[in-house]
Amino acid sequence: MTLPVMSEMLANLVADAFQIAWDYLEATDELGSPDIAANHLLDTMEAMIKCGERRRLMLANHAISAYQRFRAEQLTSLAS
Repeated sequence: MTLPVMSEMLANLVADAFQIAWDYLEATDELGSPDIAANHLLDTMEAMIKCGERRRLMLANHAISAYQRFRAEQLTSLAS
């Protein structure tokens, strides 16, 4: 497989996983700041891809969970 083909496949993988995570967080009213959410989701997915993960639902679900933990920590620190 050539590099451009592989890059396109990874781009499509990330786009699909990101959309799944975004739609879920939006539907459950957990999105918060769109810029912060987008960066956090993409950073989480990038780290997972670097470790070899290629399943879009695993990427989406892990990114959702990581973002929910991040938001909970933010809310806890604001309440303190």
